[in-house]
Amino acid sequence: AKGSRGRRESRGREEGQRGMDGSDLPSSRVYFDIGGKNYTTTVGTLTQREPDSMLAAMFSGRHTVPRDPDTGVVFIDRDGKHFRHILNWLRDGVLTSLKESEYEDLLREAEYYQLIGLVEHIKPNLNKRKDEDGSQAELTRTDIVKCIQAERVRFRGLNLSGLDLSKLDLSCVDFSYSCIRNTFFSRANLHSAKFRDVEADGSIFHNAILREEDVNSLGQNLEVLS
Repeated sequence: AKGSRGRRESRGREEGQRGMDGSDLPSSRVYFDIGGKNYTTTVGTLTQREPDSMLAAMFSGRHTVPRDPDTGVVFIDRDGKHFRHILNWLRDGVLTSLKESEYEDLLREAEYYQLIGLVEHIKPNLNKRKDEDGSQAELTRTDIVKCIQAERVRFRGLNLSGLDLSKLDLSCVDFSYSCIRNTFFSRANLHSAKFRDVEADGSIFHNAILREEDVNSLGQNLEVLS
């Protein structure tokens, strides 16, 4: 009976934090379990800085968000390690300095939550390469755009690391033997592109168009990236 009363009181508190239209008020607290890590924030934090994100849509009042019936916690099956950076971005619009591998992980999470502003903030940090490290890309995005207008394009053996090639039509392009580390192929058309023996550590293929045989040609590299 005591547990039932507690649940009723919990539901009462949640209902008391809703506006006239049934949506959560900006000051309403939200409790998350992100892959086993617990976070507390507010509806205002989740909806104001990135209004077109998945998180903003969840708490816009247009959708019913599944919650634990006893605790009211919202569970999301993602790696919770970097969610604190996402909340800090939503609160203040800034990120602390991170290691390159952490930027790569955070970018994947930002793309999952559709945090466009955060994605655009992370990319320049990943694209910075020092000449002395030998990781400076040999071509720019503009160079790539000009090249793909040709009938047959080959980038065999080139260093294209760190380039933003997202949303480009790269179908049938030959990237064999190239270095495409930390290269962004998100939403690019890679139909029939060739990736034989590429170095692709840290590259992003989120929502890219790839045939099954194209995926197989990437082999173990794509397993690391997906």
